[in-house]
Amino acid sequence: MAAGVTRISDVVVPEIFTPYVQQLTQEKSRLVRSGAVMVDGRFSTLLSGGGLTFNEPSFKDLDNDAENVSSDDPNASSSPNKIGTATEIQVRLSRNNSWSSMDLTAALAGADPMDAIASRVADYWTRRLQAAFVATVKGIFAANALVTPVGATQNDMTHDISGGAYSAGVTDFSAEAFIDACATMGDSMEDLSLVMVHSLVYARMQKNNLIDFIPDSEGKINIPTFLGRQVVVDDGMPNTTGVFDTWIFGAGAIRFGAGNPAVPTEIDRKPAAGNGSGQDVLHNRVEWVMHPTGNAYIGTPAAGGPSNAATANNLAAAASWGRVFSERKMIRIARLVTREF
Repeated sequence: MAAGVTRISDVVVPEIFTPYVQQLTQEKSRLVRSGAVMVDGRFSTLLSGGGLTFNEPSFKDLDNDAENVSSDDPNASSSPNKIGTATEIQVRLSRNNSWSSMDLTAALAGADPMDAIASRVADYWTRRLQAAFVATVKGIFAANALVTPVGATQNDMTHDISGGAYSAGVTDFSAEAFIDACATMGDSMEDLSLVMVHSLVYARMQKNNLIDFIPDSEGKINIPTFLGRQVVVDDGMPNTTGVFDTWIFGAGAIRFGAGNPAVPTEIDRKPAAGNGSGQDVLHNRVEWVMHPTGNAYIGTPAAGGPSNAATANNLAAAASWGRVFSERKMIRIARLVTREF
């Protein structure tokens, strides 16, 4: 029997590890599974080429102009209308992290070390994917709150009942306020299918008996729902001094794509580490697009793309986004702002 210690480089084959982690990340993401984030294969193709931003032109719907009334007058001529265009702009997100084998020692005790390591890395990227999602949506709402928003009516995606001070049953979460937030979509309000809340707001919903649970497709997990919409709980949701955001999404509100960096996964061996006992470092890199449908990234990205921050040119910044779809109901995102204490 061969002696020695199993190292990360013994079980991680980059060509296998990279797509495995990508697949696990998407499978574990509740946002992807819910449909609020739609995986778009075209983005993967774009990420395989060059460029920090990608332009996606499209035709708008026909305007709801009044039709012509037919006439038998040969001198009466109709004037044709035109179809408008819109250009969405996506931005590349180049992210990476690394882990030492000392942090993964326990994982190597598993029955399948490859599965154990990949699962840990996938869990990490699932959390970071959700963080990028939250930052992007923060930016969209920040842009919509501007006094002179680009191509939109100020705050037309938000219903705010937070007021100036807490009032039980008035400023906190309720079914009535939630429906009013959905109604910002007009007659397309039923297109909204997912609710994203902070755990404190979720607790309020539970106390008010507003949550129903349904089993998943395998009958293993009870999925929380509210008025038929799946609920995702995330403490990264915006909140300050008792005021909380609740976000509501329709299918495909955010489109997502994953590409491959030049070297997605590699193992770095440091033989002098540990006073000569040696150390493995696992590096993993991702290329993402996280794009809010109907909008354009209008910032100036850094070389690796924007961060999640609210500072200039980054995902959560108001000035990074502009709406390009003309109708409010085409943007399948709505917000309820409540004051919970």
